[in-house]
Amino acid sequence: MLKVFRSSFVVGFLLGLVNVLPVRAAEKLILTYGSLKISMPVASLKTYAETGQTDESLSPYLNMLSQSNRDQLRALLTKQIPIDPVRTSRFLNSAMGEDVLYRMGKAITIEGNINGKYAIRSAIVQSAFAPGGFTFLGFLEKYPTNLELPGEYVLDLTNEIAIAIDGTKTFVTKMRQWTLEEAKEENNTVDYDKKGDLESMGKFEVKQETWHLEDVNRNRKFYVLVFKPTTYREGLTPVIIFSHGLASRPDDFVARAKHLASYGFVVAMPQHPGSDLQYMQDMFAGYHANIFDVNEFIDRPLDISYVIDELERRNQSEFAGKLDLKRVGAYGHSFGGYTVLSLAGARINFDQLNQSCNNDKFAMFNAASILQCRALALPHQSRDFRDERVVAVIAANPVNRALFGRQEISRIKIPVLIISGSYDPATPPVFEQVGSFNALKSSKKYLLLAEGQAHVDLSVLDGGITSSVESIGDIQLPNPSNLHKYFDSIALAFGEVHVAQNQAYLPYLESAYAVFLSKGNEFKLNLIDQNYAKELNKEIIDFQQKYNMKPW
Repeated sequence: MLKVFRSSFVVGFLLGLVNVLPVRAAEKLILTYGSLKISMPVASLKTYAETGQTDESLSPYLNMLSQSNRDQLRALLTKQIPIDPVRTSRFLNSAMGEDVLYRMGKAITIEGNINGKYAIRSAIVQSAFAPGGFTFLGFLEKYPTNLELPGEYVLDLTNEIAIAIDGTKTFVTKMRQWTLEEAKEENNTVDYDKKGDLESMGKFEVKQETWHLEDVNRNRKFYVLVFKPTTYREGLTPVIIFSHGLASRPDDFVARAKHLASYGFVVAMPQHPGSDLQYMQDMFAGYHANIFDVNEFIDRPLDISYVIDELERRNQSEFAGKLDLKRVGAYGHSFGGYTVLSLAGARINFDQLNQSCNNDKFAMFNAASILQCRALALPHQSRDFRDERVVAVIAANPVNRALFGRQEISRIKIPVLIISGSYDPATPPVFEQVGSFNALKSSKKYLLLAEGQAHVDLSVLDGGITSSVESIGDIQLPNPSNLHKYFDSIALAFGEVHVAQNQAYLPYLESAYAVFLSKGNEFKLNLIDQNYAKELNKEIIDFQQKYNMKPW
C-alpha cells in the first residue's frame, strides 16, 4: 500500500507542463536540516547513475546505504518516464497545475529555501523533451539553479505519508473485520445462490437513445444518453440520473446504465460539457487554459435537475406517464460524487474550503483537493442545489471533504451509498470518504469499500494507471469483472430499495451479501451501514489522538 501511495503521488505530479527558455543547469543538490548542509555535485550523481562509479564528494553518503538501496537509487535516477512535454506544459500552466507546482515547490526548492515551482516546471518540461522521456537525472540536470531539499519539511512530509498509509491500512482492516462481524450478526438465512443473481443482466430488453438538450437560461448545450426498458415494470418506473467524473463522459458508463435498465429502471446520463473528456482534450490542444471550467461546481448539479425537468416534459408523450419523477435516484462518480451530494443538500462551505486548501498538511497527498480548491475562484456565496425530487444518492469515489466539511455533509438526510476503493490515488478513502460517511445524518447510509479499486474502471478508463501501478513490481490489481459485479449488484439493490421502494432487495444491502459476492476473491468487498457508525467514529477519534490531529 505504501508503494502504491508513493507511486501514485509521483505519477500524479508528472502529468503536464510549460514553454521554457534556455537556462543554466543546477550544479549542486543540497540537503539541509537545521544548521546541517550537505552538498552533492549533480555531475557526480550523473557519473554514478551512468557508470556506478563514485567520487570523494559522493562516497561518504552512498556508503551509508546498502548495496540494494544504491542499486535502487541508480535505477530511479535513470528510469525513463515517457510523458508528452507539450501536454505537460499546458497542464502545469493551468490553475490546477500551478497548485501542483506550488505544493511540490515546498519540498523541492531553490537554494535559500525559496519555493521552486517555476524551476520545477522548467526542469520537467525540458527533461520530457529528451529522447526516451523524463528521468530524475534529467530533471536535476535541467533544474535551472542549485536545488535544495529542506530536510525538516521533507521529513515532515515523510511522516505525513506514513500517517496516511497507516490510516488507510487501519481503515481497510477494520472494514473487512466489521463486514464479517455484521454478516455473522445478521443471521442471514438467505441463500443468495438460489435467491437470484444481481450481477447478471435483468429480464428487460434495453433501448438506448441520445438526446441533445439546451438550457437557454444558462446558454448550455449538452447531450444525454438515455437507457430505457422496451417494456415497463409493474407500477411506476424508477429513474436514476448518472453524473460522470472529471475528464470523463457518459459513454464510459454505458455498461452500468444498461445493467440498471435491464431491471426496469430508466437511466439518464448527461454530459457535463465544462468538465468532460472533450473539454480536457481541447485544453491540451490549446483551446482552454484549464482542465475544467470552475463554473462546473454550479452547472453540474443544475444539469441533473434540468434532465429531471426534461423527463417531466417528456413523461406523457414518450413514457406513457410511467416515470416516477417524485422519487429519483442520483448516481455520481468522482466529480459526479460532488454533484449528487450537492443535490442531496450539501453546500460548498468556503470557510472550510479555504482552511483545508491552505492549512491541511495532507492536501499534498490528496489529488482530490487540487480539484476542490479550484472552487475558491468562485464568488464566496452559499448556493443550495438541493432537488427534493432526488430521494437517494450513490456517491462513488466522491470528491467532497474540503468542499463541504462535516457541517454541510450533515445536512444530508436522504439515503446515501458511498463507494470507495482502497487503491484510489485520486480520492483516497481515508481523506475523502471515511469522515464523510461518519458525518452523514441519514438514517440509511452505507459505506462500500472495494479492495484494490483504483478510482476508475481500468477496463474502460485506464489512462495509464494500470501500467503505472503494475510497474511497481509486487502490486496486483483486481480483475475488473469482479469490480463490475460488486458495483452493479450493490447499486441495483440500493436503487430497488431506496428509489423503487422494493423491500424485497433489502437482503442484498447486508454485509452478508458483500461477503457472498467476494467469496474466493483475493480483493474483498466490504459493506457496513449506519449500525457501525459508532465503531467507525471511535476509530477516527483514536486515530486522531494517536497522531495529535485536529478533529474533522
